[in-house]
Amino acid sequence: MGKYIFITGGVVSSLGKGVVSASLGLLLRASGVGVSFLKFDPYLNRDAGTMNPHQHGEVFVTEDGAETDLDLGHYERFADVTLGRRSNVTTGQIYGSVLDRERRGDYDGATVQVVPHVVDAIKEAIVRAEAPEADVILVELGGTVGDIEGMPFVEAIRQFMLERGKGDAVLLHLALLPGLPAGDRELKTKPAQHSAQKLRECGLQMDFLLCRSETPMPEEARRKLALHTNVKPDRVIEVPDVRLIYDVPEHLRRQGLDRLLCSRLGLAHREPDLAPWRKFAVAAASPRKIRIAAVGKYSGMADCYKSLGEALLHAAAANGAGLDLDWLDAEALEAGDAPALLAGHSGLVVPGGFGYRGAEGKMRAIRWAREGKVPYLGLCYGLQCAVVEFARNVCGAAGAMSAEWAGDMELPSSDCWVTLLDNQGRATPRGGTLRLGSQPCRLAPGSRALAAYGADLIEERHRHRYEVNPEKTAILERNGMAVSGRHPEKGLVEIVELPGDQWFVATQAHPEFKSRPLRPHPLFLSFLRAAIAWK
Repeated sequence: MGKYIFITGGVVSSLGKGVVSASLGLLLRASGVGVSFLKFDPYLNRDAGTMNPHQHGEVFVTEDGAETDLDLGHYERFADVTLGRRSNVTTGQIYGSVLDRERRGDYDGATVQVVPHVVDAIKEAIVRAEAPEADVILVELGGTVGDIEGMPFVEAIRQFMLERGKGDAVLLHLALLPGLPAGDRELKTKPAQHSAQKLRECGLQMDFLLCRSETPMPEEARRKLALHTNVKPDRVIEVPDVRLIYDVPEHLRRQGLDRLLCSRLGLAHREPDLAPWRKFAVAAASPRKIRIAAVGKYSGMADCYKSLGEALLHAAAANGAGLDLDWLDAEALEAGDAPALLAGHSGLVVPGGFGYRGAEGKMRAIRWAREGKVPYLGLCYGLQCAVVEFARNVCGAAGAMSAEWAGDMELPSSDCWVTLLDNQGRATPRGGTLRLGSQPCRLAPGSRALAAYGADLIEERHRHRYEVNPEKTAILERNGMAVSGRHPEKGLVEIVELPGDQWFVATQAHPEFKSRPLRPHPLFLSFLRAAIAWK
């Protein structure tokens, strides 16, 4: 039976509970404690798969194909663990399971209510998150304490902690300490006090208070908060702004949070060795920057491509450089002077996406990189756009398109270069469901992809519905685009590249999901190495 650390937030949302939870996971693992994670998202969607990235950020995909909250990416990257669908639970999933049970008669005719039925289902989800290798499960509740949609989860946490006892469950609460410009940015403790009061109204007493602020917290504020929240002063932990999110674990370690948690839960603790992590964080903040352009349709919000930005940063640091990443709007490239907007960048990335909007801008950027021999990395949709751009401008297929862009219109076979496929890899007007989760890929001998990976059989995570039309691969290869990776059973195109001295590789997968700070993804490493050399 595992121990539990519950993490809640107050005052405002988006305080960084995910980064704090991930940082704790790293510290505990480095202290010899096995960890796993669970993220509760109180929205009614069954998962994050259909949500607008501008509202919710990227959809993170696990090995087993779950479309989840982006915080699972933080957990995996910081703690270097591999999570699955049990690690993200939404209100939609909980209510769905309760209603399914009601229809089956599992409740024996009882009136189905939030308490006990919904709350019991949430507690069952907490138990399901236990893993054999995990001594501690970190459970993060999305949103803010007091939100109406989160109340069943708060009640479930209250009951669960009561049932498990003080030795097995701990509550951390992250609250904002705002600084008002008119008052010399003095940190105000009253909002955090009110947040603690809201917790107590729900029957919960925090064990640790983490204080998010723009500047370090003065001792007077710590003493005041300890007094008014019933928390010992050494358990009032400051979390001020830092250079990079990767500085947070060291900041928490210096205040002894990992040691205090292990003591509170009765776990053996050893001093964590963060030397490799500190070395990475210093390299990531290097003033020597490599400038990369990322062209997407959600470029106004970096969280829409969170894992991509982090994977590029990991690889840049491993190559001894910091990262200067410019997010460029694909639609702006359609309307403006694409070469002028892209000039000065040493590499181009086109990430995943859905729909036609921005596709022409992405292809203009890809053409700029291909003709200028600028290093190019295409991810998922970035592979499909690369194929269509090459078909139009090299293979002479001026009408080349993706079936996704045509909507209800049926494309002539000569124009359909990206299409829906059935489970056997055959073109079909109906297609199947999204190809999700880990999929195998066999790499071609002598390919740039094989040189990057160092192994001829790899596995990467996927999230897409459309595939390169298998009827067009011979034409692509005749004109100079090599298919350097295929699904070993289905023959699906997984990786394409341009042979020769230019670094131009596109993958149908999302390798960014598997990159780690101390184990950068090999494809990103190779791309950044080429970008630095090109510069």
